[in-house]
Amino acid sequence: MRVRQIKSAFMGSVVAHDGEAELARLIVESLHLEDLQPEDIEPEAPLFGEGLGLDSLDMLELSMAIEKKYAVKLRSDDPDNGKIFASLRSLARHIHERTAR
Repeated sequence: MRVRQIKSAFMGSVVAHDGEAELARLIVESLHLEDLQPEDIEPEAPLFGEGLGLDSLDMLELSMAIEKKYAVKLRSDDPDNGKIFASLRSLARHIHERTAR
């Protein structure tokens, strides 16, 4: 299992928007981020690269967990993936828009 270094930008934030806390729990649990608590994920911080440090394999695993939990299909070839997976907040917004239909 990979251990990630969590940047200070992710520490001590409060997840305020609807669905973000639940999605943060799903991220931590589905990706086995044992060194991170869901409430430590900054809602606007990047999930990939310099942010949380997720990679393409993490995106695939997270997409499958989201599909299972929310019945929202996320495609790997979606041209909007950069925006969808930009942050916890953008991902939560995308899921909310797809489940509110």
